Amino acid sequence: MIFAPAAETDFPALVALVNSAYRGQGAQAGWTTEAGYIDGQRIDLDSLWQDLADAPGATLLTLRDAADGPLLGCVWLQPDGDSPGEDVWYLGMLTIRPDLQDRKLGAALLAQAEAHAARLGAKRVRMTVVHLRDTLIAWYQRRGYALTGEREPFPVGERFGTPRQALEFVVLEKGV
Repeated sequence: MIFAPAAETDFPALVALVNSAYRGQGAQAGWTTEAGYIDGQRIDLDSLWQDLADAPGATLLTLRDAADGPLLGCVWLQPDGDSPGEDVWYLGMLTIRPDLQDRKLGAALLAQAEAHAARLGAKRVRMTVVHLRDTLIAWYQRRGYALTGEREPFPVGERFGTPRQALEFVVLEKGV
């Protein structure tokens, strides 16, 4: 497995990958899909560029089987600006191609992302997960993440899609 920072040429494939995993329907849907309660895209090229511009310390890591192979996964990491001096990093958009989610690639990519953040000074990694995603929350808990008791509102508008019901995020955290 090859883990590397995303290149600009990867961005269109990253957008397609993330949308297929988060909002995939029918045969394309993996166990991580949100399509049952959020409509629309998870991300587009413009919002990806904007997110990177807004978070200059952010890193998008990619996963491939070979250097010239297709994109299999990605994960977003950035220093948590809400926790200055606390060496906390935010992890988001952990994505594995839906048809490969039975290969344990998500656990490998998560471990690589945590190690990458630790090399950059992280002591803790935080993430947010839609509160309805019990299976995904349990998956993260099995990998050492704990619910903090904090909740954050789901963004209003169409930034991350349009929710069909009231949603919020739970916050999970792990020491690295």
